Formats: sequence, structure tokens, C-alpha cells
Amino acid sequence: MAAALSPYRLGKARDLYNLFNVFNSLSWTFMVGNIIVLFAMRLGASSTFIGTMSAVLYLAFFFLPLGKLLARRFSMIAIFSTAWTCRALGMIPVLFVPLVMVIGRNDLALPLILLGVTLFHVCRGIGMAANNPILSFLASGPDRGSYMTQIQVINSAVGMFSGFAIAMLLGRDPPLLLYVFIIAGGITFGVIAGLMMKKIPGPPMEAEGKHKGLIEVFREAWADPSIRNFIFILFLVALVSGVSRIFLVVYAREVFAQNDGMVSLFSVFGGLGVLMVGLAIKFLVDRIGAKPIFSFCIIIGFVSLIMLIVFPVSMADNFTTLTLYLALLFFIMNFGWLGSEGVMNTYFMGLVPSEKMMDMGILYFFCFGVAGAAGSMLGGVFLDGATALTGSPVVSFRILYIVLALTSAGILLLMRRLVPLGALPFMGALEVMFSYRDLRAIRVLDKLNRSSDSMEETALIEELYNAPSQLATQGLLVRARSPRFSVRMESIRAISALEILSNDAERALMDDMINNPYTTAYYSARALGNHGVFSAIPLLRELVFSDDYMLAGESMIALAKLRDTGIYQQVEQIVRENRNPRLKIAGVEALAIFGAPESINLLMEILRSDDPPPYLLDEVILSMSSILDIQSEFYPLYIRYLADESLVSALAADEAEAAYEFYRSIHGRKRNESKPNLKALAEAAASLQGAVSDYVVQSDGTALSKWILDINPDLVHGEIQPILAEAILAPEFISFAPLKLLLVHWSAHELRLWTNRLRGER
Repeated sequence: MAAALSPYRLGKARDLYNLFNVFNSLSWTFMVGNIIVLFAMRLGASSTFIGTMSAVLYLAFFFLPLGKLLARRFSMIAIFSTAWTCRALGMIPVLFVPLVMVIGRNDLALPLILLGVTLFHVCRGIGMAANNPILSFLASGPDRGSYMTQIQVINSAVGMFSGFAIAMLLGRDPPLLLYVFIIAGGITFGVIAGLMMKKIPGPPMEAEGKHKGLIEVFREAWADPSIRNFIFILFLVALVSGVSRIFLVVYAREVFAQNDGMVSLFSVFGGLGVLMVGLAIKFLVDRIGAKPIFSFCIIIGFVSLIMLIVFPVSMADNFTTLTLYLALLFFIMNFGWLGSEGVMNTYFMGLVPSEKMMDMGILYFFCFGVAGAAGSMLGGVFLDGATALTGSPVVSFRILYIVLALTSAGILLLMRRLVPLGALPFMGALEVMFSYRDLRAIRVLDKLNRSSDSMEETALIEELYNAPSQLATQGLLVRARSPRFSVRMESIRAISALEILSNDAERALMDDMINNPYTTAYYSARALGNHGVFSAIPLLRELVFSDDYMLAGESMIALAKLRDTGIYQQVEQIVRENRNPRLKIAGVEALAIFGAPESINLLMEILRSDDPPPYLLDEVILSMSSILDIQSEFYPLYIRYLADESLVSALAADEAEAAYEFYRSIHGRKRNESKPNLKALAEAAASLQGAVSDYVVQSDGTALSKWILDINPDLVHGEIQPILAEAILAPEFISFAPLKLLLVHWSAHELRLWTNRLRGER
């Protein structure tokens, strides 16, 4: 293959190829789309003739080896452009149909159509040998699946709008000459498309020594289980897709007597189905993989077959019902089966190495051609024969489509054998398809891939942080290596917001901690701790002593979250000896997470220190509340106190009163002297408010200290009671309101616990 194009040249080549596909789609719709079937049926063609003419489309694939032979002497672009020009010119015999009708040789009309269609597809078959190599060359890069589907979207959109134009032109009873003018327009568009292809860069001729015969290619494919399974499924999909869609036009005309204009209009809905599935595939294929979308399209195709089988013909008398039914049928059938064909090609290009693309591409189209040709010919013969036997076209179509539906069910069973190629499991893919969060993430990732501004990248990554999705992992890992600090930082934040970290994400975060101290490393440490990545413990232990104090602090917190008790003593040492305020705060938070009661003593030491850094005392108080297991209730109380410190006496009194009222609501006002446990509880409840008042208002903690020591020891950790009782009496804390509020709240909390413990002894 030729060297890959630079991004600029690849962009120009793709623009030209997109324009080529516009003219190519116009030529197809105006020459050999449904227009040629309607033209033939207007001339009295039978189902057998329609099947034969449709089979020619697939027989063209048998001329792929001739194209491969030419690739030894000519470039792919030369073969493709020449063949595409010749295929358009091959339809010229069809233009003479009105002439033979005028001279009375009606018997030559259908043979001329068959001749033109045959020449068209023979030339097309020769050129298609170069199709996959050219498309693979232009679709190189991470957006391969998306770009290949974009081509399908362009073809579908142009085909739909040109089909609508044809439907408007044909109307109810079009003259034969109008068909000829439409086909002449298709020939013109085809010649333009062929000439445009010459301007597009592409892979060169095949290198010497790489030529293989078709038999050898078959043997090589058969020896590879993944390719063998795919080829078998390809054969069945091509058969069902070709037969179901080709005879849908005949079904609309023969069963429901629809005129050419209406059939063309229904074909527009079919084109809309192809456009919609193309847009869906383009949006999803690079994120969830080709295999689940392949399965989904086949399921939709299967549903369309069931629709045709079960639709009651008696409802056809209602024009609105029939119109809606046929429009929906054309839409869903094309959505499912042409979507299957499109994503099948994307899957194939991911399955086959680029150096084997031409050989395997010929095998791909050869099998496609055999299946389509056999299905079209046999389908046409079957319909004519079954109609002659049953006398009912409805029964004939139902039998045919029942066979196709059973074959489709078999395809779905065989799909499990396909290699995933990195795709999500089917159920996981379905969750993505119906998840607003994941679809939003895909949209943002697409914008991110097109972004060339770091400010815009930062904003988009922030969106991914606000709506985390596992699908964003790879895109975020790429941005985590951005030269712009803000982009790297937002990427790591977005990765940390994911519900689960992939192995790649874990490795990337650990690499970031090693390679990016003083910048983003601390956030990576935080993410690893939040996600419970135990494999990061050895590295985090080393980084606790990093010169980057932010990284060291987050490493301590992460190790605490990972319950690495082996680092506990080092954390205590850092909290006791280090002078860095941020590192001290991080250590205090780590102690709170460990939750060891013995840490209370160390935290009390910090409260006794002279001139502590800002916010350190607040952190210590809140960490103590966490160790005492009251933080969720104490935090809002503490926030209220900080907003107005003069409220400390009122807040403390409220805590004691509320606890006493809780006791009374459970045990009533009367004491039960016969039960010692209840008697002790009643005495404690009655004395709490007075003890709290003495402590907070009069700074006399004697009563509250004794109250704490008298608490039922079954309710309190053995080390905590004496520490807190001593803290109440310590002179250095007598004016420290935050600690007073904490101790009062804890006492009230213990009274509630004690009350609940004895609830059953009332």
C-alpha cells in the first residue's frame, strides 16, 4: 500500500471522494435503482424477469477477479474510474427502448433493458475490485468506522432526495419517454462520477509476488475460523437482504396495485431508513463497535419480515392504513437490511489486515454476489410458480418471507460466533443506545475530536466530567497527555468521575503520579484512592514522602481510603512533626478516614498547639466528629455555629433539650425503678441539660465530665470516655467553643443511642 496521506491531503481526498459519492448516488438512483424495476414492470416484466435482472447485480461480482488481474498493471484509481465511466455508458442500450417500441419490436424492449443492466454491472464488478482498497486507504485512522458510515449517509441522503424527485416526476401514469430521460440523466451523472474519481489519490497497483488465485484465497479464508464464520453469515445476510428488498417493489405493485409514483414515494421512505441507520451507525460504530450494531440491524430486518407476514390484506381497503403500512415497511426493511450490509462491510475491514484487503475483498463480494444472484433468481421463479399454484400473490409472498424470516433467526444465532473486535457486548451496546448520558458523551467526544482549540477542549471535557460515561475513557486518556495543563487537569478530573476505571485508566493515572509532580499528579492520587485501586498502594506509599506536598497529602488520603493500616504510624508522624499546613490538613483527614479512636489524643495535641494554620482547627474538629461517628449530624450544626458564633450557648442547649425530648418520646415521663438500666438512663437524661448549661454558660465542666464517665460502657469505645472527660476539664479548652459544641453534641448523641438500646425494656 502507498504511504498514508498527511492530514491535510487526506482531508482534501475525502472531500473529493464525498463529492464523487454524490454524483455516484445520483447515477445509481436514476439508472438502476427502483426506476429500472418500475420501467421493466411497465413493459410487462414478470417476477422471474425481475429476479433475473436483479440477479445480474450480484453476478457482477464474478468479474472481480478480472479487476484484480488488471491491478497488476494499473493503479486502483485508474481501474475504478475507467470501470465507473464504462458502467454508466453501458446503460445506453436502454435509451433505445422507445425506438424499438415505435418500430413495433416490443419483443426487444426487455432484452435491451437486461443488456444495459448487464453491461452496467459487469463494468461495475471489474471496478469494485479496487473499491475496498481505495475506501480502506481513505478511511485510515481512528475514525475509520465513522468515515465509512459517512459515505453510506451521503449515498443514502442523495438517494432519498433523488428518489423523491423521481416519484414527483413519475406521478400516477408517466409516459415511457420520461423513464428514458431519467435514465439518460443517470448516465450523465455516472460519467461525471467516473471522471471525478481520477482526481482522487489512492493506493497503487499491487506489488509483484502478492498475486493469489481465487482458490488460494478461499483456502486461506477457510483456514481462519473468524473469517470463515463471517463469510458464512455474509452469505446468508446477502441472500435475505437482496431477496427481501428487491421483491418489496413487486409486492407493493402486485398485491396492493400501487402505481409507479406511489412505489417511488415508498422507496423514498426506504431511502430515509437507510439514511437514518447510516447516521446511527456513524454516531455509534467507533464507540461501541460494529458487531452489536450488526446484530441490532438484523433484528430490525427480522421485524420487518414479520410485519409483511402478519399484515392482514383486508386492511388494504383503507387508503391511509395501507399507505402508512407500506411506508413503514419500506423504511424498516431498508433500515434493517441495508444497515446490516453497511455495518457488515465496516466489520469486515476491521477483521481483515490491510495487506489482504484486495484478495479478501474479492472473496467478500464474490460470496455476496453468489448469495444475491441465487436468491434473486430463485425468489423470482418461486413467486411466479407459487402464484400459479395457489392463485394468490399474497400467499406466495408470505411463504417466501416466512423462509427469509427463519433464515434471519438462524443468522442471529450464528452471530454469537463472530469475533467482537473490541466491541461492547450486545446488551451493553443496547444500554448505550438507550442511555441519554452515554449518547451525550458520544456527542461531546465527536465535538472533542473536531476541536482544535484548547479552551474549547477544556470546556468539552468539563461536560464529560458532569456526565461521566465509560465510553469516554479512551478519549480522555488521549487528552490526559495534552501539552496544555488545563486540558490534562480536566481530563484527569473527568476520568476520576467515571464509575469504573479501566486497566488502561489505572495505568495512566499511576504514570501521571510518577511523571507529573507539582501539576496533575495529586489529582491522579485522589482518583486512585476514590476508586479503590489497591494495585496503586506500593506507589502511593512511596509518594507519601514526595517533595510535592499536594501529592504527598493526597497519597495519604488515598491510602486511608484503601485501608492501608501499614502507613498509619507514618501519617501520625507527619501530622505531629510536619509544618506544612496543607500536608497537616491532609494527614488529619486521613486519620479521620482511618477512624482509629487512639487518634483522638493526637488531634487534641494539635488543638493545644500555639498559632495553628487557618482552617486546621476546623479540620481537626470535623475529623474528631468523624472518628466519633457523628459527622453527618455535627457538620450542619458546626456550619451554623461558624455563621454566628454567638449562638454557641443556644445551640448547645438545643442539643441537650432535643436529646431529652427524644428520651421522653420513647420511655415516657415515669421512671421504672424496678429496672436498673432504665433507672440509670432516666437519671442521665434528667441531668444532661444542667450539666451542659454549667459547661457552656459557666465554663464548669465537672458535671458533664462525670456524666460522660457514667455512660453505659457498652455504648462507647473504651479509650474515648476518659479522653473526652479529661478534655472537658482541661483549662486550655475551657474557652474553645468549637470543642465544647462537639462534646455537647456527642453527649446528646450518646443519650439517643442509650435510649434506643433500652427501647425494648419499657
